[in-house]
Parts: sequence; C-alpha cells; structure tokens
Amino acid sequence: MSTCTSASRHLDEPLAGTAATARTWLLLEQPGPWGVKALTSSHLDPVLGRALEAAAEGTGVRVALIRRPGRHADCREVRERRVYVAHTVPGNVWLHSAMTSAPERLLDLDFTALGQGDHHTFGTVLRGRRHTGAPLALVCTNGRRDRCCALLGRPLAAELAASGVEGTWEVTHLGGHRFSPTLLVLPFGYVYGRAEAQHVKEVLRGVREGRVVTEGCRGSSAWERPGQAAELAVRTETGEDAADALTVLRTDGAAPRWEVTVAHTDGRRWTVSVAQGSAQPPRPESCGSPLGSPARMDVLTVRELSPAALAR
Repeated sequence: MSTCTSASRHLDEPLAGTAATARTWLLLEQPGPWGVKALTSSHLDPVLGRALEAAAEGTGVRVALIRRPGRHADCREVRERRVYVAHTVPGNVWLHSAMTSAPERLLDLDFTALGQGDHHTFGTVLRGRRHTGAPLALVCTNGRRDRCCALLGRPLAAELAASGVEGTWEVTHLGGHRFSPTLLVLPFGYVYGRAEAQHVKEVLRGVREGRVVTEGCRGSSAWERPGQAAELAVRTETGEDAADALTVLRTDGAAPRWEVTVAHTDGRRWTVSVAQGSAQPPRPESCGSPLGSPARMDVLTVRELSPAALAR
C-alpha cells in the first residue's frame, strides 16, 4: 500500500494537462473482472471489443467499460446493460443513456457523428434518451492495468456509493495512474486526481450548478493536454467557474512548447504559453513501475489579448 501511495501523491507535480482525451465518451456496462485491456480482456466478447476500438479510432469517441461499485462476481451472463454517451465540448454538452440486451448494436452507431456532437443515432439505434438523473462520477478501478487504481480507486467508489452518491460507477482505464484515485465527471468531462470522497461531493455539487471545481482538476477531456492546462490556467487567473464559459480555440506549436488561445463566451481571449517538462524528482509512472520522469504540462504565461489585438 505504501508503494501505491507514494507513487500517486507527489504534491509538487501539477495535475493540469494530464487528463484523458476524448470529445465523446461511450460507456458500456460490463460486470465482472477486467483485464489490462478491458475491451478485449473482460467477459465482453473480445471480437466485439476489438470492433468497438476500430469503430472509435480517429473519431474523437473513447469507449470504456463501467460497472457498479462493490464485489464483482465472475458472472458471464448479463441480460441488460446500461449504456451512456456524453459529448463534452462547451456549447454542445450532453449526456444520454439507454438500456440494451444486445451490446453488438453499438456497432450500428455513427461514431463519426457522435464524435462531432450529434447524438441522433444513439436514439435511433438504442432508443437512447437524455439522461435526467444525477451527474456521473466514474472512478477508475482497473487494477489489472495498474494496482493503484484498485487499491485506491475501489475504496473511493465504494465510499461514494455507500454514502448515497447517485451516478457512481467504476470505470476502466482513465490514465494518470500516479494521480490515483482518478475520477471522470460527466457530462462536462473534467477529470480529477488524488480524489477524496468529500471533495468528489463538492465537485458533483458544482456540476449540478453548472460550475467547474478547479481544485484537484486535471483538465477537460474535450481538449488535448496543452489545452487542458491552458483552460484551467485561465480559470485560475480569472476565477471563472461556469462550465460552458471557456473554449480552447486554437493550439499552435509542437512539443515541447505550445501557444494556446482560450476564448470566453463574453468575447475575451487569452494566449497561454504551455511547455512540456519532466516530473522531478524521478517517480514511478504507476504502481510497481521503476522510477522515471513522467511528462508534465507547465503553464509559463497567461496573457489576455487587448481589444486592439482582437480587432486585427
């Protein structure tokens, strides 16, 4: 246990810009154990898992498996499964859900359209409807991928569920094992690290109110990693917490240096300089791995553009 804790709690390392990337999340309920690559190493038909991976490739859709918190009996027969799809780009954020007894029907979805924010095939193929319940709190517990996620993530998911937090699910790999326990919150798509139950409840309260809690936030999955760091830096600089207020307009440059343009719905814009560095001192990227220097995103400057600059 001590190894996992030390691997995930280097408080000098910024979390921003380390989150998973996906404009749209497609979540399929799959009880039972998960392997390292859960879509092809669980009780889900591996042929279907590979086909879902292929269908999602290059579309902006990320497919993940979910299950209810608790003990996971090794049961292969599942009659009905919950399916969620969420688009996380500001200005067109939505979360829909459905039930299905035929998970292979997911292959009939238009993945390109889903990645672009069009949910219509989810309705026609799976009879999906807008989710009207609580926001989703998805805790990574994929212990076969990284044991930190089981040893730290599963107790968090269990505590949230036991305390009555609706919308709590366990989810497969989110990345950033060293920040375990990690959490994805939908519909807005912000990812959190080193999560604790009371803080998660504050995050979910913010989601219900249309706000983003920046403490412990690793960034929005809607943006690439430089954009995640830049958007959170603008929120910190301005105190803006409205979930749909900021958009990453453009990212110029290439590793290890980017200039990111962030826009506010009120017309303001900022240029944010982001540099990729290496986490120091050396630390494991995950539980049980050797010491290394994981990549980190450092915000160098945040500069608001003047009205004259915007007019050019």
